[in-house]
Amino acid sequence: MVVSRRGAPSRAPRGVSESTQQHRILVGDCVAEMAKLPAGCVDLVFADPPYNLQLANDLKRPDDSHVDAVTDDWDKFASFAAYDAFTKEWLAACRHVLKPSGTIWVIGSYHNIFRVGAIMQDMGFWILNDVVWRKTNPMPNFRGRRFTNAHETMIWASRDNAAKGYTFNYEALKAGNEDIQMRSDWTFPLCTGEERLKGADGKKLHPTQKPEALLARVILSSSRPDDLVLDPFNGTGTTGAVAKKLGRRFIGVEREAKYAKAAQQRIADVQMVPSPSIAPFMTAREAPRVAFSFLIERGLVNPGAILVDAKKRHKALVRADGAVALGDVVGSIHRIGALAQGLGACNGWTYWHLETPKGLKLIDELRAQVRSEMSEAAE
Repeated sequence: MVVSRRGAPSRAPRGVSESTQQHRILVGDCVAEMAKLPAGCVDLVFADPPYNLQLANDLKRPDDSHVDAVTDDWDKFASFAAYDAFTKEWLAACRHVLKPSGTIWVIGSYHNIFRVGAIMQDMGFWILNDVVWRKTNPMPNFRGRRFTNAHETMIWASRDNAAKGYTFNYEALKAGNEDIQMRSDWTFPLCTGEERLKGADGKKLHPTQKPEALLARVILSSSRPDDLVLDPFNGTGTTGAVAKKLGRRFIGVEREAKYAKAAQQRIADVQMVPSPSIAPFMTAREAPRVAFSFLIERGLVNPGAILVDAKKRHKALVRADGAVALGDVVGSIHRIGALAQGLGACNGWTYWHLETPKGLKLIDELRAQVRSEMSEAAE
């Protein structure tokens, strides 16, 4: 399996355009509606299926007050076998529309996620991660007979174990996490306050609306601008709202007309964030190769200039051929940087500075300038 760990494709980034067809909600059964879509057209699926909570009676607090739980018909199944058959149907439909390089996220609780995961593996999906969403404000266990259910689990999987080039924006996630790898346990509050959609009666419109922050991390981690995101259980449109905001295209499927109507209005009201803030993250591996000699050829560094380290303990002479000299030893910026420090290796770009009238300037900043010029010329 080959994974695209970068935040940008090797080809030129795709543009993001607006049209009414880019963000659609299909009203109907998700299996039937997905069957109408072209095979292999979707880059990312986020599925929030019924959890099959198996609530036989109303939930009540110790003071006998009613707990607003999920009692809707769409969450009721006659048996585990019926739920499993339903799960196989919608997963097969998702697999039909997924691109070979696409991935799928499925969220659930202990009631269903283990059954879903086993079915996914049986069907040939390849599980990449399970991610725990830890809730900062979970509903308490009112009877005190079990642990508080403070988390839900998401399964992230590719279409099969031979999938190539699926998107994982590793470097972008790491950069946004203070240069620490993003972990598989995420902490977000439940959807509350103004974000929660309300009905005409002032009560929450949908019992299981997910927080936008959760969907933002899912979409930012495993898709790129202009990718097509599909949510087969659209609900009130959280996935679509976040997808549109982040410059992705979106298709949602929802069988309940009242939810679809609310979602359509919600998504229509969303404004996409400015393009520069969602532009693909260009990693060092993806960036055009720039030799130190390019800086000399562009006139950003002159032959005879002196490079120094941050504390000015070592000085290297810039040669016209792009090499640098430390005393009688001549070599690359990397080799001479390592020699100056008595180390086996050194990244010369982040070690050497050029003395300017305004102070020291890291030569890596000059390389970034050249790369910017190269990118502009390519467009």
